[in-house]
Amino acid sequence: MKKPGNKAKVARVLPFVTHYWLLSPKLFGTLLGVRIASTLVDVSIPVASGWLVDAIASGVPENPWPAIHALALFVALGALFQVSRQVVTFVLNRLSARAITTIGRDAFAKVQRFSSDWHANSFAGATVRKITRGMTAFDTFTDTLMFGLVPAFVVVTGVTAVFAFRWPILGLVVGVSILVFLIVVVTLAVYWIRPANVEAREWDSKMSGVLADSITGNAVVKSFAAEGREDAQFADVASNWEWRAVRSWDRSAVSGLVQAFLLIILQIGMLGTGLWLWTQGRATPGDITSLIATQFLITGYLRDIAQHVRALQRTINDMDDVLDFRTADLQVADVPGAATLAVSQGALAFEHVTFRYKGAREPLYSDFSLQIPAGQRVGLVGQSGAGKSTFVKLVQRLYDLEGGRIVIDGQDIAEVTQASLREAVGLVPQDPVLFHRSIGENIAYGRPGASEREIVEAAKLAHVDEFVRELPKGYATLVGERGVKLSGGERQRVAIARAILAATPILILDEATSSLDSVSETYIREAMDRLASGRTTIVIAHRLSTVQRLDRILVFDKGRVAEDGTHAELMRREGGLYRRLVQTQSGAFLAEAAE
Repeated sequence: MKKPGNKAKVARVLPFVTHYWLLSPKLFGTLLGVRIASTLVDVSIPVASGWLVDAIASGVPENPWPAIHALALFVALGALFQVSRQVVTFVLNRLSARAITTIGRDAFAKVQRFSSDWHANSFAGATVRKITRGMTAFDTFTDTLMFGLVPAFVVVTGVTAVFAFRWPILGLVVGVSILVFLIVVVTLAVYWIRPANVEAREWDSKMSGVLADSITGNAVVKSFAAEGREDAQFADVASNWEWRAVRSWDRSAVSGLVQAFLLIILQIGMLGTGLWLWTQGRATPGDITSLIATQFLITGYLRDIAQHVRALQRTINDMDDVLDFRTADLQVADVPGAATLAVSQGALAFEHVTFRYKGAREPLYSDFSLQIPAGQRVGLVGQSGAGKSTFVKLVQRLYDLEGGRIVIDGQDIAEVTQASLREAVGLVPQDPVLFHRSIGENIAYGRPGASEREIVEAAKLAHVDEFVRELPKGYATLVGERGVKLSGGERQRVAIARAILAATPILILDEATSSLDSVSETYIREAMDRLASGRTTIVIAHRLSTVQRLDRILVFDKGRVAEDGTHAELMRREGGLYRRLVQTQSGAFLAEAAE
């Protein structure tokens, strides 16, 4: 957990929010101008009330016109203030909506481009919470400034200056009182309340992460009757958040009491000084009326300043995570001026590749070289941890190399855009992820804009059409979050249909038949033969029957290719690793059949 420290500062947040304000410079300029003008009108209302009292006190009933004029001015200023305030609201609505949309879009785009490693180590629910909380915080930050701190600054500065010009002693009393108030309020908010807010926010994100993790894995929870354990885990996180949240709120309440005490002192100072000025004949009844109205105005703004400072600090803390996303490295990034990968044949080569996972002592690959000619169908086999899955992850450039390079048709994949690379490399993973969208949309994900006829043709090749025809809504059937409404085999077939439709020149099948029964596997092998025709194809398989008809089989062992050949060639090797794997798997199959 991050320590509540110096990360969330105004100096860090202000350039961020200013950037998004200035994306709409005309709106922002209009907003600032109308807000200042509206506040100046608000400040002038107490002065107009004093003029009205003096006009009444010095006038006579036979000549009411001076009082009527003063009343008309007072009413007009009040109406102008209300209208200008609503104009501020209309302009602010448009500025905030535009900026919030852009913030969300930018944060989402950045998170989408973080490395697979980053996503593997992050709670999806907590990430979503951080983005949405940052968007809301920007809105609150802007509202707080435009409806709170900007007008408050204009009011206290303007009133203090006017008082200092007319009654220096009163200006001194008001100025010193406001300065002391602001120092106490800001000190409490920044150094006492903020650390508690930061801790509460961190545990709020943890709660979101635990909720998302548990709800997403509800099927596993049910299968192990673990509802009670999940309840206990959430209760533990929630209780940790609870006392931190109460501490944060209590500190805000104590700060409110201190502020109320300071405001009472300010009122006594202002009105006491005004009364003394009246006894000296230096203030009229109208001046005293203006002073009373002004002290209500000032204390109202100052009371709001206390709330606004706390709200501002909370929003600064809440924008901290979005700022982290904005400034974080992508881990795996396109090089400046990256070219677009142009695949004419699909030849793949590893040239003296060295790679280690973060935190690993030894590299998995060390000076590893391998050539795969264009159009060749290659199987990768070996025990778990031998380096098969890492091979295909490096082909997709999900990680950067420590040394060497990987080339496709002579082009270093580290020097081309990741988008163009992944558009050229199709993947059917062992555990395919489907979006909570229709079956048709999931198939078409590999080729946006595909026609319904093309989707159905791909589905037929992958034997998806066989079970879709039985569904009331057909290809419009929603598959549920991550495809939970489909069986493992059905999800696998949809993923294969997606790869068929994408028609990429290089194809990776990562245990693509692992979730299929024997009959479905036969169907899918036929579809895979058609899919792999004319393409460079890499097949990872533990079920060795899947790779027997491929052009070439690579047997991985501890990050190196221990054996290389066709199925027939490898089976002729006495004591060979592949032959032992086949014999072991065949023996296990026969034993299962005997049972």
